[in-house]
Amino acid sequence: MLSFILAASLTATPAAKVDACVDCHRKSSPNIVADWEASKHKPNGIGCADCHGFEHKGKDDAAKAGIPTPDTCAQCHAQQVEQFKGGKHAMAWASMNAMPTIHWQPMAMTDGMKGCGGCHKLGIKSEAEIRALREKGESFGIASCDACHTRHLFSVDEAKQPQACQTCHTGFDHAQWEMYSGSKHGVRAMLKQNKILPATAAAPTCQTCHMQGGHHGVDTSWGFLAVRLPLPEDKQWAADRVTILQALGVLDPKGNPTARLDVVKAAKVAKLTQEEWQKGRDQMLATCSQCHATAFAKNQLEHGDEMIRDADHLMAEAIRVVTDLYATGTLSKPKGYAAAFPDLLTFHDAPTVVEQKLFVMFLEHRMRAFQGTFHANPDYALWYGWSELQRDLTEIKELAADMKAKKGKKK
Repeated sequence: MLSFILAASLTATPAAKVDACVDCHRKSSPNIVADWEASKHKPNGIGCADCHGFEHKGKDDAAKAGIPTPDTCAQCHAQQVEQFKGGKHAMAWASMNAMPTIHWQPMAMTDGMKGCGGCHKLGIKSEAEIRALREKGESFGIASCDACHTRHLFSVDEAKQPQACQTCHTGFDHAQWEMYSGSKHGVRAMLKQNKILPATAAAPTCQTCHMQGGHHGVDTSWGFLAVRLPLPEDKQWAADRVTILQALGVLDPKGNPTARLDVVKAAKVAKLTQEEWQKGRDQMLATCSQCHATAFAKNQLEHGDEMIRDADHLMAEAIRVVTDLYATGTLSKPKGYAAAFPDLLTFHDAPTVVEQKLFVMFLEHRMRAFQGTFHANPDYALWYGWSELQRDLTEIKELAADMKAKKGKKK
């Protein structure tokens, strides 16, 4: 009977079509209906079929319900989707798949959205990728807008709150939420939400700095890995950055670009021109200057640059220690590692303690040192970042010395 009603509704008025969906889903998934009814879509005449199509007519053909993509949202929100596609969030799926050993991880972690894929599903996917996900039984994780504007309420107010970012930007190498929420910025935002501070109080959220004016092209000047081109004038920093780029596999032992650089470029993992970096820096400086003196804001951002420089020096030294272990035959270089360097992008699966230590040093402690600095969180910058970097380097040197000593005894 229900199938007949829904089939007949295809020739009925738009309101009747919606009513047919709602009558069924009010029983099977009432909270979805409640969210839609509380959304701005309902009073504006945006019904179920506008996003899900007309193929699904009853409980036996639920698989025919279309799952929206950003292009679905673009029918009404063209400007926001265009901006989104030009930002880092749109590259989340591509950047995850750019990691050399990502497909060694359990599929539940990637395609199943229970690990990396749970956040990186935000990225744009090709039609082939969508088909592959659906063939594996993954109906969701295809849309992007609903990562921040949670379906089916799709609330703008929700997406404006810093907590909307918390799901993905938290823990290990994504501890931005912990850094922000413990900073003076985050504390004042929380007090403002709780109405302890007035609505006019200066209390920047994640969106204030990273989505200036509501622009959906989320980006940062240094990028996620805090490596960029061109090389700095500081000779020591330039040499350290080359070492890091070689360990990332984007430069070969002679300093020439590799094929992996094209992958990094396509996934927008790093800024590759001074102009691209400067654009992001100027935007951030303009935002900071809304609350701070421009000279103060400029000085604070430059402190972030200095933290990256100093962290790079410790990181490069550690990379050279491990590289020397390969060169002396003390440590066997895993198959697939480029040239003579360790591969920082494959270290999820590094086979030895010293290599794992190098991975954590790069993707956790170095991240926390510079991100803690930029997020105005002294605790993360020092204790979870800089201090851990120094400890990592000491342990790597000690491990290397012990490994060489053991090799000498065997001889």
